Amino acid sequence: MRALPARRIATSALCATFLLGIAGPVAVAADHDATRDARATAAVLAPVPEADALLAQATSLGDVAGVLKPVTDLLTTALKADGGKLPAADATKLGDAVKEAIAKATASAPAAPQTPPAKTPAVPQTPAEPKAPTVPQTPAEPKKPEVNSPADPEIPAAPPAILPALPGAPALPAPGVAGRVAAPDLRADALKALQSSVDTLVQAAVAGDATALGAAAKKTVSGLVNFVAAVAVGGALPAPNLPGLPKPPTNVAAQSGSGG
Repeated sequence: MRALPARRIATSALCATFLLGIAGPVAVAADHDATRDARATAAVLAPVPEADALLAQATSLGDVAGVLKPVTDLLTTALKADGGKLPAADATKLGDAVKEAIAKATASAPAAPQTPPAKTPAVPQTPAEPKAPTVPQTPAEPKKPEVNSPADPEIPAAPPAILPALPGAPALPAPGVAGRVAAPDLRADALKALQSSVDTLVQAAVAGDATALGAAAKKTVSGLVNFVAAVAVGGALPAPNLPGLPKPPTNVAAQSGSGG
């Protein structure tokens, strides 16, 4: 009779151990899966570092590519034509493609940066004009008895003090719009100059003037270089870091705004 309870206790302990052996790994695996799912969700929802700046750079590069392709197509077709002469329809089609690309690049350009105006030194306040000192009145001299003597001369009054007029304060310069001054837009200037050179190139190609076409082609290539440089120095693209690449000249910004 005593062996039965002990056997029951041993059986119960064995069953409990068996259940724990099965449920333990399952619980650990479930907890591991939940942690992995949470990490995956956090990785999906985490924003890309500096995503806005990278998108702006990608857009600028896309604008450069969108302008380079139609312009180089026009240059290649015109320079390969016999005598540099193109049919009017072909020249117009190529020129319209360039015009459309330039208009698209102009519309997608970021707003021109604005710089605060130079600080104007404070104008010192004009000191108040000092008052003239009060001249004390001369006491009247007592009358002398009339002894057939001429009358004493009257003492003239002291003349008022005259001070020179102080110059007025200079007028302050009027501030710009909302206190800021717009910086020059090199990108817009480069696109305008490029469009002008392309128009000249199309006219020379239609006329079949080889000399004028060569000059217009050089100006158009320079306009493309100026546009790429304006985008590069405008702050939208990172500085080149290719090993062995020479440093750009310090007057790149001025050259890019010259319009070729």
